[in-house]
Amino acid sequence: MIILLLLLLLLLLCHANSQLSTQEQAVLLNLKHYWQNPNSLNLWIPWNSSSHCNWPGITCFDGSVTELYLQSKNIHGRVPPFICNLKNLKTINLSDNYFSSTEFLRVLYNCSKLEDLDLSQNYFAGAIPDDIHRMARLQNLNLGGNNFSGNIPSSIGQLTELRTLELFACQFIGSLPLEIGNLSNLEELGLAFNSKMMPRLPSEFTKLKKLKVLWMAQTNLVGKIPDKIGEMASLEHLDLSSNYLSGKIPSSLLMPKNLCIVYLYKNNLSGEIPRVVEALNLDIIDLSENNLTGTIPDDFGKLKKLSGLSLFCNQLFGKIPDSIGRLPGLIVLKVFSNKFSGTLPPDLGRYSVLQEFQVATNMLTGQLPEHLCDNGRLLGVVAFKNNLDGELPKSLGNCSSLLIVSVFSNRLSGCIPRGLWTSLNMKMLMLSDNSFTGELPEILSSNLSRLEICNNMFSGKIPKGVSSWRNLVVLEASNNLLNGTIPQELTILSHLTTLLLDRNRLSGSLPSNIISWKALNSLNFSQNAISGHIPGKLGFLQGLSELDLSENQLSSQIPPQLGFLKLTYLNLSSNRLSGSIPIEFENDAYANSFLNNPSLCANRPSLNINECNSKLQNPSKTSHQFMAWIISLAIAMFLGLLISFFIIKVYKKRKHGLDSTWNLDWPKRLHKAVGAAQGLTYMHHNCSPPIVHRDVKSSNILLDLEFNVQIADFGLAQMLIKEGESATMSSVAGSFGYRAPEYARTTRVNEKIDVYSFGVILLELTTGRKANDDDEHISLVEWAWRYVQENKFIVDALDEEVKEHYYMDSMCCVFRLGLSCTHKFFTRPSMKEILNVLLRCYNQLLLCYGDKTNGSSHACDIDAYPLLKSSKRERMLEDDDDDGVSLASIV
Repeated sequence: MIILLLLLLLLLLCHANSQLSTQEQAVLLNLKHYWQNPNSLNLWIPWNSSSHCNWPGITCFDGSVTELYLQSKNIHGRVPPFICNLKNLKTINLSDNYFSSTEFLRVLYNCSKLEDLDLSQNYFAGAIPDDIHRMARLQNLNLGGNNFSGNIPSSIGQLTELRTLELFACQFIGSLPLEIGNLSNLEELGLAFNSKMMPRLPSEFTKLKKLKVLWMAQTNLVGKIPDKIGEMASLEHLDLSSNYLSGKIPSSLLMPKNLCIVYLYKNNLSGEIPRVVEALNLDIIDLSENNLTGTIPDDFGKLKKLSGLSLFCNQLFGKIPDSIGRLPGLIVLKVFSNKFSGTLPPDLGRYSVLQEFQVATNMLTGQLPEHLCDNGRLLGVVAFKNNLDGELPKSLGNCSSLLIVSVFSNRLSGCIPRGLWTSLNMKMLMLSDNSFTGELPEILSSNLSRLEICNNMFSGKIPKGVSSWRNLVVLEASNNLLNGTIPQELTILSHLTTLLLDRNRLSGSLPSNIISWKALNSLNFSQNAISGHIPGKLGFLQGLSELDLSENQLSSQIPPQLGFLKLTYLNLSSNRLSGSIPIEFENDAYANSFLNNPSLCANRPSLNINECNSKLQNPSKTSHQFMAWIISLAIAMFLGLLISFFIIKVYKKRKHGLDSTWNLDWPKRLHKAVGAAQGLTYMHHNCSPPIVHRDVKSSNILLDLEFNVQIADFGLAQMLIKEGESATMSSVAGSFGYRAPEYARTTRVNEKIDVYSFGVILLELTTGRKANDDDEHISLVEWAWRYVQENKFIVDALDEEVKEHYYMDSMCCVFRLGLSCTHKFFTRPSMKEILNVLLRCYNQLLLCYGDKTNGSSHACDIDAYPLLKSSKRERMLEDDDDDGVSLASIV
């Protein structure tokens, strides 16, 4: 009898299980139908009563569905209530689909056994309801990547079984509920990328003793990091990056022994890095882009598992500890844009597989470490703008993994390791502003796209093998010692957009047959000894926007094809061109593009060259006395501008009804500055011997109320014996406030004393101040330099009477130019360089804005510094002078 009863019970159980299986299979098929039979569920085919347990995404236990994994199935629509007819369901994962709903899925409250719910990366919206605590058995809740909004309810703190809570990338507002600190079993908390919140980090969160991951990047966190954060003993991954946290980093933060990853970058943290580090398992530390000061803690040298150290864009100083170079796991070192000094750790790369090495924009000295690429994985050497010296490590020539070497603006010298030119994966070689020597190679890396070697001492000819540099996009080789002719093979480079070979010793003619420069945007061959004619085929380079062939020996006529180009900058000045200017260039935008071509003429009298059909006078036959009078008149017209504008200011104080049209706007001031610079340039560079004015100033020019010149003082002009030489005077000329300081000490006359005086006038023009302001008790030059040394904004120093937003870039450029003119004697630019800067400012001002009434408001990028590079010797002297302010730091 007992046996029969047991058999009957067994039959009943089997029948019940079979019935349950049939019911669950029906529920799943209804789900498939409800979601319109997506292709991802094509294998949900019933072939027997229990077949559903073998369907993709379904997990069963004892024949009953317990887990539903339908992530990334391309399912659209809603979640139906009957999903909870799967009575034993513990896990629902619907992430990365196209589900949507304007309200939270309260229907899931009926899934009474639900422990894991993942609805992330969908299109759910609405607020999380206050009664979410009804899902009391939840252990893992992921609602991230949706459009949930409103406040995070405090009732979420009643889900005490939670181990994981992910609410990232939603639209929540308000503060964080303190009750989250009650989730004593919580191991992961993700609240990142909630851009509409502005919360503080609650100190209650530090009670989460089991928390391993705290992810709150880009949550608009404000305030300080809680001091007790180090008491979160289980913490492994801390990410508070890209917020607005302020104050100091708590001293306890690096104490949790399991801590592996610390991301605090992009905040407003200040103070020092915690000195004591007990988290010896640290793998990545990223404290970049804050306001941290102090030195790198010595304890960092104990972090044997450290693979990434990022401290860039702070105000850290001192020496990088040598122990950092001995860390066996170090892969990434990024400490650029700080104030580090001293030598680099010599063992960097010797004991670890170093891949990223970025130490640029510091004050580092000594040589680059020899072992950087010992393990053959180094991707880049980024060390520009330091005081590094010596040669590049020879080992870099054997480093085939390198993608970029950027070491410009240092004191490096010697030849480039041969293998570095041809390194297989090399994409960028940026070596400018050093003292490198040697010749250009016949063969470059086939992947090299950018080669910058300006302001070095590379010599020799441009090799014919340049045709193999096929993927080169940028070639900048200005201011070197390259000689010989420009090879025809250079025109084969079809990807080239920028070609700068100015200030070399190139000769011969320009390539007549341009094979493939279709992508070329900027071409500069100025200040060489190139002769012959300008190739007409340049006019067919439709992408060309900047062309500078000035200061060569080019002759013949300007090809009419150049008129096809839409140039933003053109300079053909100081050549031997003849004939008439193409009509396309006879407008104000190119007014100064053709100067010093005696045989060139224009049909418009407004251009600054001879009119066609007019009788030309040979300037070489003009006496120095007559030329001095002509040039003094040009300078007087400019300097008179200053007197008139100061007279107007005084007159305004006395008679308030003065017509506002008397104010001279910035374009007029700049135009006069260009004219005066042209005059001084002729005196210094075109007269033999050169003429030094010695008394360039504003107060010796009188103007009537119609702005006509009445008197111009040119009586102190001095002719030098030879160009480049100086003469000594028995007495000091010039006026206080305009007189160069070294002239007052030595009475030696050279062109640089005029440059100083002209710089004072540029400062007067841009600031509206006089060279000597009795109210300030200091000269204008002292005031201007003190202004920039105190890190004040240049725009605040500009003359309010002419300052308009569309003139800002141009005025700032001329202000910086005035500073460079009044810098130390050996760093001042020549008048020719000054004229180039002013011409660029003026031409770009016209091209960008024209008449300011046209409503144009876009900014033009005007950078004076590349045109003001001093000689190699001068830059070295300037770098050695520790009580001056470098030109680079100003402009």
